[in-house]
Amino acid sequence: MHRRRRTALSVSVALLAAGPLLTACGSTAHPGAAAVVGGERIEVSALQAEVKDVRTAQQNSPQSAQLIKDSGQLGRVKLSNLIFDKVLGHAADQAGVSVSRKEIQDARAAMVQQAGGEDQLRQQALTNGGLAPDQIDAYVQRQVTEQKLAAKIGARTQQDLLPALVKASKDLGVDVNPRYGSWNASQIQLADYQAPWIAKTKQAAAPQAAPEDQQSTPGDPASTG
Repeated sequence: MHRRRRTALSVSVALLAAGPLLTACGSTAHPGAAAVVGGERIEVSALQAEVKDVRTAQQNSPQSAQLIKDSGQLGRVKLSNLIFDKVLGHAADQAGVSVSRKEIQDARAAMVQQAGGEDQLRQQALTNGGLAPDQIDAYVQRQVTEQKLAAKIGARTQQDLLPALVKASKDLGVDVNPRYGSWNASQIQLADYQAPWIAKTKQAAAPQAAPEDQQSTPGDPASTG
């Protein structure tokens, strides 16, 4: 496999890219869940704890105001990552791929060396990846798992890896609370959620739409904490 150097600066940006909107079934049948993946719940409380950890780390940073300003979609980013980790884990299981604790430790040690020290790695992870210190290991595991899965199935790029992830996502089934959007199984990412009645209202109002240069960009997500 052609390997690209990965550091804490390259946090799964593919998960944040805009993609086609697929309407997932609402999570009203699962109160208290931000999403249900393969029958397993991702609790709202767990998601909120992830966001809180990052906000606490940001508030303790000299660049606090800018970091918070630049991460208005943090709730969606964290949920997208949590869902992705379950999908990736399922794809890895199907391919017979596992990651040991030692492999995670070795990969993190390499990141620490490349960053110039543990403190520098933590700062880079927070500034560029929106990661609290206790979330770095999960990120490292994600990267190692992606690399080993790609090597196992002969994927040379992330695009080559996509079919295996799409299959795993569809096998599991992903039900996202509409508060956070919907899951795009074809792009393996969280897409914006738009209630059907909103779409109909906008369609009916189309003749009175503002000139093109005054309209907002389609698909811009609502701000979340």
